[in-house]
Amino acid sequence: MTFSLINAVFLALAAAVLALARRRRGRPRAAPLLAAVAVLVVLTAVFDNVMIAADLFAYGSDRRLGVLIGRAPVEDFAYPLGGVLLLPALWHLLRPGQEGP
Repeated sequence: MTFSLINAVFLALAAAVLALARRRRGRPRAAPLLAAVAVLVVLTAVFDNVMIAADLFAYGSDRRLGVLIGRAPVEDFAYPLGGVLLLPALWHLLRPGQEGP
């Protein structure tokens, strides 16, 4: 199994939960989500590169696309995106209050 396939499954599930949250509670504001994605992508780029350079972990080259940002594989950037999709959607769904329209 490749990292891209794992990411696709994870992102599809996160997008499904976000779609459910939007259907039940209305559309969450986009600006805070975009700001969170920007911050998390920058942090992922910095810290992944530092950890890979320090040999804390490595990726099998046969399971990646081969596209790197510094030393970090592009597949690593799906996790912050998935988190930004999933966590606010769960918060939106699980908070008490009235149903949306």
